[in-house]
Amino acid sequence: MMKLSPIATLLLSALTVGCSQEKNETTNALQKIQLVEQGRYQSGIFDQSAAEIVTFDKAAKQTFVVNAQSGQVDILSNKNIKQPTLVDSLNVAADIKRYLGASAGNVNSVSAHNGLLAVAIGANVKTDLGWVAFYRISDFKFLEAKVVGALPDMVTFTPNGKQVVVAIEAEPSDKNYAVDPEGEVAIFDINWNGQNLRSQLTRLNFRDFNQGGSRYSELPTQLVRNGFQATIAQDLEPEYIAINDAGDQAYVALQENNAVAVIDLRTKKIDRIMALGFKDHSQVGNEFDGNNKDKKAAIKTEPALGMYQPDSIASIKINNSDYLITANEGDDRSDWISHLNQQACESGNFYYNFEDNKCADDITLKDALDSDVYNPSNHSAKLNLSHFTQGGKLENTVNRVKFSHSASLAFGDQNGDGKLDKMLTFGGRSFSIWDMEKGKMVFDSGSDFEQITAEKYGKHFNQSNTKLKGEDRSDNKGPEPEAITVAKINGLSYAFIGLERMGGIMVYDITEPSHAKFIQYINNRNMKINPADNIDSNGDGIKEYKIDAGDLGPEGFKFVAAKDSPNHKPLLIVGSEVSGTTTYYNIMVYSK
Repeated sequence: MMKLSPIATLLLSALTVGCSQEKNETTNALQKIQLVEQGRYQSGIFDQSAAEIVTFDKAAKQTFVVNAQSGQVDILSNKNIKQPTLVDSLNVAADIKRYLGASAGNVNSVSAHNGLLAVAIGANVKTDLGWVAFYRISDFKFLEAKVVGALPDMVTFTPNGKQVVVAIEAEPSDKNYAVDPEGEVAIFDINWNGQNLRSQLTRLNFRDFNQGGSRYSELPTQLVRNGFQATIAQDLEPEYIAINDAGDQAYVALQENNAVAVIDLRTKKIDRIMALGFKDHSQVGNEFDGNNKDKKAAIKTEPALGMYQPDSIASIKINNSDYLITANEGDDRSDWISHLNQQACESGNFYYNFEDNKCADDITLKDALDSDVYNPSNHSAKLNLSHFTQGGKLENTVNRVKFSHSASLAFGDQNGDGKLDKMLTFGGRSFSIWDMEKGKMVFDSGSDFEQITAEKYGKHFNQSNTKLKGEDRSDNKGPEPEAITVAKINGLSYAFIGLERMGGIMVYDITEPSHAKFIQYINNRNMKINPADNIDSNGDGIKEYKIDAGDLGPEGFKFVAAKDSPNHKPLLIVGSEVSGTTTYYNIMVYSK
């Protein structure tokens, strides 16, 4: 039986089927807010990353949208946000070829400040060195591009625009880890007068944390380390960056490692690495639904530890303290190890799936208890599942949820008896708030996201973003929180969290960080249309919509304050990569 959390019980009555008409309320005595959709730009391209990361230039009143696969950045006019229109596109890949003679691949991120645009773009071969390119927004002139490392994944300006900070993810090559670049953080010192740019680049790596390095002893014990035959510098893969309000610290999400690196932007040095620990899903309030085959919402406690593994992160100052807000998506390394042979696979504490004939890290109890699928030859790389077998104290554990084989080997034995007590699952299915001065979590939304979406959609919750199939994602990261941003409106603080798979936006009042309050869930997805059956392909390799199914796969958020907004109201701009749409929401503010 599904048990509602206190937050969900109090507020679910506010949810209605009509997405833009949803009632919401906050416990704050001064004001309440509500997202109201205004307009959308539709690229018409399905599931090809035609709208990922978004940024906004307040002077030009334009939105810049990463069109990843094309190697371009689309420019949208926002003079009328009810009818955003495509003005032009920056062909960044062509500019890299023209000015540097190099072959670029996907555009990964974009950020704007004071008339200057920074674009992160990877090489055509993702393990080769990528670039950050700069453009003058007033005339879209290419200014310069500099090499920053392999797969620059996220770029952002500091609040004063004096620095640009870049997360260099440095993913290994697909299938066999043949090439594994080192993760880095790039810092540009910017001298920009509105017309001309001078920049100085500093590249930071994590080699001092390698075994035998000067800072190896500083590594936290709960750091997840499972890169195949990787040094620490290779294992750490910077995913996303948030800058604090003062502009003197950068927080870097190390998603696969379930950690955050803190960078001192004044000295341009790595201050520390902070492991995020694990979410105990056996505790009331942290329930989840891990069964994708029972055709019902069955949200309950399980003997599992969730690795938070945030993707997008944001920073905000509240009561003179810096807080980090994390969207706890989760991720695994299975795509990079699939072609390893059994011996190599098991040497990395992964497992060889005999049914699929490939190496993997994500596994289910159903498969782990089947000797035709799971039968490691290396005893030290084999999970002792006696607690989960018939007659064991955990035999009623959900057997379909995916968990990490390698992380469960490292952290799943809680009492040192050699037997697995907790599965290590991917992602927290939540968002969290961390006090960065104290280095600890002060709030997690627990099971709210699944409780709220299950109340609204019933057994049709935990959808995928590419097809219509209820509970398709229950076994694998659930609603999958991906995008996140924060805002201050009239002195109060808010967080906006996008659910990548189910779709929609969660809104929380975080003015009191340890007592964050749910406000609204809005989702314009059309649950009567199956995206997988809604594609018209003309043989040109581009998948196009036949019928608009709403926004699918929210990936990037941008908050625009009322003073900078085209309509003088605070805005939330949302880029959705699967539907290829950019959507504008007014943040309506009401006095109580």
